[in-house]
Amino acid sequence: MAAFARDAGTATYYEKRAREYDEWYLGQGRFAELNPPWWQAEVSQLVELVRGLPVARTLDVACGTGFLTQHLRGVTVGLDQSPGMLDVARRRMPGRTVVVGDALRLPMADGSFDRALTGHFYGHLPADERAVFLAEVRRVAAELVVVDTALRPGVGPAQWIDRTLNDGSRHRIYKRYFTSTQLADELGGDRLFTGRSFVACRVVW
Repeated sequence: MAAFARDAGTATYYEKRAREYDEWYLGQGRFAELNPPWWQAEVSQLVELVRGLPVARTLDVACGTGFLTQHLRGVTVGLDQSPGMLDVARRRMPGRTVVVGDALRLPMADGSFDRALTGHFYGHLPADERAVFLAEVRRVAAELVVVDTALRPGVGPAQWIDRTLNDGSRHRIYKRYFTSTQLADELGGDRLFTGRSFVACRVVW
């Protein structure tokens, strides 16, 4: 059965990937050839989208290395289950708070934030974990912004994929891909960004 947020193997994979994660965003290393020509332009557009969000108290759930988190305006807390990812985020965002925590059991009080953001996390969650995640986010924040991976030709909307790290280790990860309309409809929200590689949507409760 598909699992992600509660899967020990997945946690190991992301801990090992922490130091090389940003190579994917930046098109470095093996991603210099794997990422499509329009990749960097869309990454820049995502950064501008995040930077342009209104000032708010924001919780970035599964913030990873803080690549997007650093561009949020206002009081920001980054949460991730990987200490290695948060080590990178902490160096990137001095003075901001980062917390080791479970995205399906957020260690925050009800209504603590105006907004939650999650990038490339929601699309990994199977149905049962999605339901728990959305309930938890709705408990702590009035709004959710989801950034994820666009559905593209030749790729199924949900599948298991094999990923290889720089050390040669291979890891199997569950992954979903979206059109912006599909993601907005699933969340019951609105489209913020429609690209060939990325989509972003927002739901306000």
